[in-house]
Amino acid sequence: MIRVLVADDHPVVRSGLVGVLSSLDGFEVVAVAADGAEAVREAVLHHPDVALMDLQMPGTDGFTAIRELARVAPAVRVCVLTMYDDDDSLFAAMRAGAHGYLLKGAEQDEIARAVRAIAAGEVIFGPAIAVRVLHQLNAPATQAPGSAFPELTARELEILDLLASATPTSAIARRLELAPKTVSNHVSNILTKLQVSDRTQAAMKAREAGLGQPPSSG
Repeated sequence: MIRVLVADDHPVVRSGLVGVLSSLDGFEVVAVAADGAEAVREAVLHHPDVALMDLQMPGTDGFTAIRELARVAPAVRVCVLTMYDDDDSLFAAMRAGAHGYLLKGAEQDEIARAVRAIAAGEVIFGPAIAVRVLHQLNAPATQAPGSAFPELTARELEILDLLASATPTSAIARRLELAPKTVSNHVSNILTKLQVSDRTQAAMKAREAGLGQPPSSG
């Protein structure tokens, strides 16, 4: 039996995953969690073989939870199941310690195969993700501003760059065509991931890494 923990902040998604896995031979869902901190606690309590982990969750997000699991429960292998289809999220999750990366919308057979493979010690990507991983591995190495922040998504890095140039929330929202509340939520995630207490500290770290610079002329 493969013991599985399901971590997702949406009750319908959690219930669906539990239902799918419980209906298949060889799986036992031993715990569920609605955020990253709860996922870590449940993993320590129940010792699952695999944690099926969302990335965007309130409070402690999936990136932070993956890093914490690697520290306090290294035997638990993590399969990300997310809507984030961007390279920044993918590689940030893998650097944090994930062993697989699937997109929500994957067929139940694909999820089951991935969980079995990860429990057996393999590293698994969804088909479209695998193509991009190979492309990235074969691409020339470059050092770009923001590479100091692999835990941030592409959107968060974009907002951090604007914070570093002292752009106010309302202006960021207009520029990126987002609601101010959405920008504020991203800023909150950035502060958590960078482990800083306010926007000023985040901006200082960003400027030290080369963000917030005006484009060079000529």
